[in-house]
Amino acid sequence: MRIRGWGLSDVGRKRQHNEDSFLCNDELSLYAVADGMGGHLGGERASRMAVEIVERHVGQVVSRWTAEDWEKGDAEESHPALQLVREAIIEADRNIFDIGMADPSVAGIGTTLTVVLFRGDRAFIGHVGDSRAYLYRNGNAQQLTEDHSWIQEQVRAGLLSPEEARESRFRNIITRSVGFEPSVEPDLREVRVEPGDCVVICSDGLSNYLSLEDLGHTLTTAFYRNAPKTFIGMANDRGGDDNITCVAIYAANDSD
Repeated sequence: MRIRGWGLSDVGRKRQHNEDSFLCNDELSLYAVADGMGGHLGGERASRMAVEIVERHVGQVVSRWTAEDWEKGDAEESHPALQLVREAIIEADRNIFDIGMADPSVAGIGTTLTVVLFRGDRAFIGHVGDSRAYLYRNGNAQQLTEDHSWIQEQVRAGLLSPEEARESRFRNIITRSVGFEPSVEPDLREVRVEPGDCVVICSDGLSNYLSLEDLGHTLTTAFYRNAPKTFIGMANDRGGDDNITCVAIYAANDSD
């Protein structure tokens, strides 16, 4: 299976600066989206640091791995690729936190971070915050990550319906981020991938406007390489209240 990704970021219609960053590295089969917090300088710096540190850490480790290293461990939580994603996110958190402590002008910075690393027929996902990863397969889309947000906690507790959550003015309050505290524990997930699948990673500037039906319909009717541009156009047409970032990743047959 061959993995190919396309990414795009847009400032949106209401913001003056773009605090999102993304990673699209086909050589490593490594992809990420980060949505920074802490004002223009701090948020942009945090999100950029997050994706750069993840790319550097994963690249340095993978360059030393043999085929046997990729397959060590039996349980999902101990798979080396999943643990590598976890280590990279924790490394990003530590570095961003140190910058925030050392530089008063960016104190309190942080970022969401959703990372997907592919190997063989599996995708290894690490996630902190309210950026999201989705899987599209055979005309249907499903969400792979759960938001670390106050709104999601209310939905999980049965205090708000999903419809009410989408309309709430508190939907941008997140409860876990990278860099705001000295340590963070990402959610980890391993997903089987089939040829023809498309994984989409995006910031909440897109997911706030995007339903699973929208995602499924768009990916059924559009080329995957055009999906980020199409989705960003949809978000802007529907308001564009925030920065919008999208990465679409195609799992192709080796012959494609």
